[in-house]
Amino acid sequence: MTRRMVQLLIGLWLYGATMAFMVRAGLGLNPWDVFHEGVTHHVPLTFGQVVIAVGALLLLLWIPLRQRPGIGTVLNVLVIGVAADATLAVLPPADGVLLGSLLLLLGVVGNGLAGAMYVGAGLGTGPRDGLWTGVVRRTGASVRRVRTGLEVLVLVSGFALGGTVGLGTVLYALGIGPIVQVFLPWFEIRPAGPEPEPAAA
Repeated sequence: MTRRMVQLLIGLWLYGATMAFMVRAGLGLNPWDVFHEGVTHHVPLTFGQVVIAVGALLLLLWIPLRQRPGIGTVLNVLVIGVAADATLAVLPPADGVLLGSLLLLLGVVGNGLAGAMYVGAGLGTGPRDGLWTGVVRRTGASVRRVRTGLEVLVLVSGFALGGTVGLGTVLYALGIGPIVQVFLPWFEIRPAGPEPEPAAA
């Protein structure tokens, strides 16, 4: 459990920090962050505070879906937003396309690594992932349809609110799945069980 908690906290902090990398790159954000950034243009909250507020509101939607949060779910709501704001406080916007592209690449790859760490800890899904998994479980609709529909909805809403859509949005959409898949075996913690008995000669 100690290893799982340490891995979870590092993964969540890195996740928030790499979200900030993509914000400072200025070349486009993932769909949920397009929405988060868009909201910041209309409310007196920082980017990280919006991330926390949206996560908390999404947890309320878990109630009718009968989703049960884990400790990782609660920490996801709190830690990612704090890490994003802390990183934004010390990281200035990218000066030029080259630096922006580097920050974008670090943001996408680092976000995939961070996602593999906190998912691999097995202590609960994030509020956004729990929303679509809950809808799938309750409605029987396909994962592809539900998740794609939700992400398109938040992307369009975020863009309408003034969030940044660009190359980073496309790169994230195409790359995040394969990146998490590559890193997940490094961090997936399986429950300990009895050693299998050797086969008879």
